[in-house]
Amino acid sequence: MFKRKIYEKLADWKKTSDGKTALLVEGARRTGKSTIVEEFGKNEYKTYILIDFSVAPKSVKELFDDMSDLDYFFLQLQLQYKTDLEERNSLIIFDEVQLCPLARQAIKALVKDRRYDYIETGSLISIKKNVKDILIPSEERIINMFPMDYEEFLWAIGDITTCQLLKKCYSSGTPLGEHVHRKLLRDFRLYMLVGGMPQAVNEYIETNNLRKVDEIKRDILNLYHEDFMKIDSTGKISLLFDAIPAELNKNSSRYQVSSVMKGGRADTVLELIAQMKDSKTVLVAYHANDPAAGLSGNMDLGKFKMFLCDTGLFVTQMFKNKNFTENIIYEKLLNDKLSGNLGYLYENIMAQTLAANGNELFYHTLMNKSSRHNYEIDFLLARKNKICPIEVKSSSYKTHKSLDAFTEKFSDRILQRYLVYTKDYAKDQDMICLPVYMAQFL
Repeated sequence: MFKRKIYEKLADWKKTSDGKTALLVEGARRTGKSTIVEEFGKNEYKTYILIDFSVAPKSVKELFDDMSDLDYFFLQLQLQYKTDLEERNSLIIFDEVQLCPLARQAIKALVKDRRYDYIETGSLISIKKNVKDILIPSEERIINMFPMDYEEFLWAIGDITTCQLLKKCYSSGTPLGEHVHRKLLRDFRLYMLVGGMPQAVNEYIETNNLRKVDEIKRDILNLYHEDFMKIDSTGKISLLFDAIPAELNKNSSRYQVSSVMKGGRADTVLELIAQMKDSKTVLVAYHANDPAAGLSGNMDLGKFKMFLCDTGLFVTQMFKNKNFTENIIYEKLLNDKLSGNLGYLYENIMAQTLAANGNELFYHTLMNKSSRHNYEIDFLLARKNKICPIEVKSSSYKTHKSLDAFTEKFSDRILQRYLVYTKDYAKDQDMICLPVYMAQFL
């Protein structure tokens, strides 16, 4: 059981909702949803019942066919799970609720009754077949659960002070010094390799063996592929998913569907991309055609980039077809010998960090008409009716041509410019040069 920030959100929901809403915790498989919710039930309620719909007997699932007699429903639950429920002091958890759509629909009646509190967990929640023919309850409050972020990873390995120090330095604009910076960057690279999936983190803590960690991550990736086949039996989603590292490596202005699927175009796979996004296994950054504070109003659904929800999984995905011993990226990244053409790893961790902090992902490309050269702003944030362009660098950090070109064109729209890179905190005139491990504070 690792300390997770989402626990505070669960506590806030319990306090503010007071039984008037149910909570739906949504996220990719293996991010730790069931574990944290059950821990919450143990700590914050007198009793709780966890109904895991992946193993629940038919007799339990059939209870949701008719919700007209709630006294009978609750009596049966208590008998089936040998747990006494106490009014306003018990929690009922619907785990993997996507496997029993009628249970999700029942939330409306259960919340109206207000005897107990309800938390649902699940993945693939919004996929068509999981919502077909049911009424989605308006009484749901939805929160997303992501893989462990860098601070949670540090907590897991026993470090509770580093992120507090980093936040102070970020707030005051203070460099850490070369010696401290090198250590922090090395620790952050370890986080990139292990990733934030609790199973992988636990394996690292128990064995200190990256080969065994890699095996865990391969198992998770295989699990995702099984889920993809449930969504789309043609295998197209798996193809699109597997090609993410290669597509990012091209350094092109978009994910090129035609290079992955013969005859495919972005506009023909929009539904598949939406389903991949709904699965929470990928993060989709859309192109903002006219970058301004209202980024979502200017996004191009047919022009996008994709990232994996977890950079640790991304590392394994890059060399999934090779044996771990051939995966040189572990050694190179850990020892800071990563070649320039693997810099898209840093783009993935940036996407993961921004998404975990509640940001939708957008980027922008612009062309120099004289040189015909494309300049790309990797990420855009909307802040205070302005925008913050972010360029991510793993090498050649002394140049920032994309930021310069973007600033020349959109200077009146910019609140703050950021260069996220692998050096210590610094300022270059009006631009903040931010070490990648501080990106969590943006």
